[in-house]
Amino acid sequence: MSIETNRSRTTEVRPGTSATAVGQSSPQVRSVGLGLRLHRALVVGDVVCVIAAVVTAWALRIGFEGDQSVSGDVDVSYLTASLVIAGAWTAALAAGRSRDRRVLGQGAAEYQRVWSATWRVFAVVAVVAFLVHADVARTYLAIAAPLGLALLLTWRAVARRYLHRVRAQGRGLQDVVVVGPREKVAHFPQMLGDGAASGYRVVAACVPHGAIEHDEDVAGVPVLGGLDDVRLVAETTGARMVLVLGSDAVTSQTVRQIGWDLEGTGIDLALSLALVDVAGPRMTVQPVSGLQWAFVDEPRFTGWRYVLKNVFDFLGTGLITLLLSPVLLGVAAVIKVTSPGPVLYRQERIGKDGKPFPMLKFRSMVVDADKRLAEVLAAEGREVGMFYKPVNDPRVTPIGRFIRRYSIDELPQLFNVLRGEMSLVGPRPQIQAEVDLYDRAAHRRLRVKPGLTGLWQVSGRSDLSPEASIRLDVRYVENWSMFGDMLILMRTAKAVVAGEGAR
Repeated sequence: MSIETNRSRTTEVRPGTSATAVGQSSPQVRSVGLGLRLHRALVVGDVVCVIAAVVTAWALRIGFEGDQSVSGDVDVSYLTASLVIAGAWTAALAAGRSRDRRVLGQGAAEYQRVWSATWRVFAVVAVVAFLVHADVARTYLAIAAPLGLALLLTWRAVARRYLHRVRAQGRGLQDVVVVGPREKVAHFPQMLGDGAASGYRVVAACVPHGAIEHDEDVAGVPVLGGLDDVRLVAETTGARMVLVLGSDAVTSQTVRQIGWDLEGTGIDLALSLALVDVAGPRMTVQPVSGLQWAFVDEPRFTGWRYVLKNVFDFLGTGLITLLLSPVLLGVAAVIKVTSPGPVLYRQERIGKDGKPFPMLKFRSMVVDADKRLAEVLAAEGREVGMFYKPVNDPRVTPIGRFIRRYSIDELPQLFNVLRGEMSLVGPRPQIQAEVDLYDRAAHRRLRVKPGLTGLWQVSGRSDLSPEASIRLDVRYVENWSMFGDMLILMRTAKAVVAGEGAR
């Protein structure tokens, strides 16, 4: 099969790709159908969550007996008010693009849009009620808003889990044509990672300069054309997105021409800025003298966001400690009965700005574990290093092996959080010997409070390399957000229950 280009050149397409990657293949059609079904399911689920929230608030605060009206200068029943709020809430979720396929299944953007739509609706309700002198019961609003938000976020988390499962089977992925020099094309699939998480699959590439060799591919990606062939390649492969990789070889004029070519096709155009580990909230794109400049804000480690984080840490930790108090007491009793020595293990760790503090854990090892560390590492041919944990550590007690598998041994650090030495989410605290090995990048971990859990804990825990762990921690330090913290906490619960990466 071949593609006729606008330069009267014929580009050969590999035979192995003609039945699957090329053309309007049935897998691609099924993926589009799956996307439509998922979107409809999200709409139905959102409506159910919203109705459940307002009905529950109505039942708990007002009751269904009679048709009670909102007090004040207007004569509006709670039934009417509930229907209006539910309709506005549903519309806000749609207007806020909370179901945009580009945010589904990855990052915190989807959850942020759900949150934003929710608070905007109830802010408008409060303003309108004030202007028309309608006294809507505060308890009604206090039940409906948080309950609805919790239901919506839970529903979206369930839907995301399903989406990841079908993506892992190769379904529901968006096919992408990448445009850029061969060296960037070769590196891109590795940067993109697993399709289950990203939702994208690279099916072809268009490269600048030079003739395209017969049956050429780059890192398994078939090269099907040059810069003038982008639209034809995208339409022929059934791709729904063209991604331009930043390069001197791909000029702004070329990008503009590609954009013109794609007009009316329904194919998205995206630009990869290649700014690794810089999150969107820190970037602002502004026109300067006809050019688009991406301004990157300096990471900030003070201000109202950190005040909010501290308040969230204190209130959240207090609630968690209260709920888990039976577990804390039970584990303490079992450790005391089954293993000689203290219940708690205290070790000096390095916290924010390099300040040491005593970190608490349930003791999961024999009493002289620290003295035997060098012996255990020597048996594995290792030295003390960042993030490394011995495999099948002989110092761990039988009960210790269980509580370490499910991270129960970390629960006493809730008291470190209450004392202000740690945060619920942040880089894990390390000992001085490990901090002494830090390079400049790793030292960024000390700009914030260490956390009970963190980004690398939910990305593989002990299974990650030290380099990958540091990179994830630095990414968190410089780009954290409250929604990101909540997402990490939810992922932590899943990782702990599954025992992923625990030692």
